[in-house]
Amino acid sequence: MTLMRKLQMGAAALALSTSVASAQGVEVLHWWTSGGEAAALNVLKQDLEGQGVSWTDMPVAGGGGSDAMTVLRARVTAGDPPTAVQMLGFAIQDWAAEGALANLDTLADEQGWEAVVPEALQRFARYDGHWVAAPVNVHSTNWVWANTALMEELGISQPTTWDEFVAAMQAAQDAGYTALAHGGQAWQDATVFESMVMGVGGPEFYQASMVDLDPEALGSDQMVEAFQRMETLRGFVDDNFSGRDWNLASAMVINGEALFQIMGDWAKGEFVNAGQTAGQEFQCFRVPGTEGTVTFNSDEFAMFNVSDPAAQEAQLAMASAVMSPEFQIAFNLVKGSVPARTDIPSDQFDACGQMGMAQLAAASAGGTLFGSMAHGHANPPSVQNAMYDVITAHFNGEYDAETAAAELVTAVEIAQ
Repeated sequence: MTLMRKLQMGAAALALSTSVASAQGVEVLHWWTSGGEAAALNVLKQDLEGQGVSWTDMPVAGGGGSDAMTVLRARVTAGDPPTAVQMLGFAIQDWAAEGALANLDTLADEQGWEAVVPEALQRFARYDGHWVAAPVNVHSTNWVWANTALMEELGISQPTTWDEFVAAMQAAQDAGYTALAHGGQAWQDATVFESMVMGVGGPEFYQASMVDLDPEALGSDQMVEAFQRMETLRGFVDDNFSGRDWNLASAMVINGEALFQIMGDWAKGEFVNAGQTAGQEFQCFRVPGTEGTVTFNSDEFAMFNVSDPAAQEAQLAMASAVMSPEFQIAFNLVKGSVPARTDIPSDQFDACGQMGMAQLAAASAGGTLFGSMAHGHANPPSVQNAMYDVITAHFNGEYDAETAAAELVTAVEIAQ
């Protein structure tokens, strides 16, 4: 039996009214526009269309989702919200606080979401005790992606310390390669930066600075060192990094132009989409110094309040499809992420996927699973954007490390 057939049979078990569902559909606002992301999203689209639920695509390019959120705000202000929206972390909570999101409690109770969704994800999928979003996946952000052939050519083994990581990049640069593939966009800078914070100070420092927003931690010598590490990395990116989309940076590693990329595991979807295999053409490992910890974000679909019963049924069909074990496997195999359910076996996943699932479980059990600052799971959007401004200004040479740490304290204070 094919996976798609299993999905269709699972959907039929929902006993939704086909005549009602087919009369409506879902308009889905998202920012999954790269090749790997589009392939993953197509799994969900085909599943719903197999149920007779039509799909109206509303993609807004921009890997961090900030452009999509701007479009969403305009749609809601105009009184015309999409029926389903890809969202991250605190953005879900903000919209729920405005009373804009539909209540999914009945479906969640019927399908037992509480028992299989990690508590760290429920922190964002529920508001005031009620389910308001369906988590699609768990991404972790503190990954390095490496070109195997270049590592072998340069005689480089997997670096396990910051000094070894720098030495590997220096070897690549000396050989005429781009050492670190990077795109100069605020969210990409912040993705790298949060791993520098974790690598310098460990879990307690990350909690104090990125989550608790303790002014002493934000302005500390450890924060200065994190910015200094960003300065080191800046010396290993190519001259054309400014404004580059993340997937184009991934392509540099895929094509053997660059040795490393620091990026969340959505990058793996690009390698897979290019026909490469984990552990063969490319390698994955945690940013040196962050081993044993996982910084995460979870893509979730929030359903906006709609009055039409047919649209409501279509929303429930989509939420149910998102949470089905079959979809969680099929989607995350393509996306590069790991399932948002804890009851999914890992045997169908590749080496990086299995590593990610095991490390996620260990971090969750050991108290070293932390929300990603760069991806809206550590602090509210106002604070996140204030941090973005300082991090990017520093990376582009506007501040030295000491000034950047001081500016970070001020920016966060103003944003709160």
